[in-house]
Amino acid sequence: MVVKFEVYSDGEQWCARGISTDIFTCARTLDDLMAEVKEAAACHFEEELKGGRPLNILFLTEAEVSSVAEAAAG
Repeated sequence: MVVKFEVYSDGEQWCARGISTDIFTCARTLDDLMAEVKEAAACHFEEELKGGRPLNILFLTEAEVSSVAEAAAG
């Protein structure tokens, strides 16, 4: 089973909203967010996991890319 999450920054923290599932969580860093999402998904799909169904998480996000000149100077 694949569970998809939309990941975005609200300016202060990172948020993950489940797509087609009722899961939402936030954290200060992306690493912490990944751990939060794994824990929330494991709780939400506890019965499926107990039944032996594998759970894969797909994170969908958007990133802004600077121009080549800005990236080289940075």
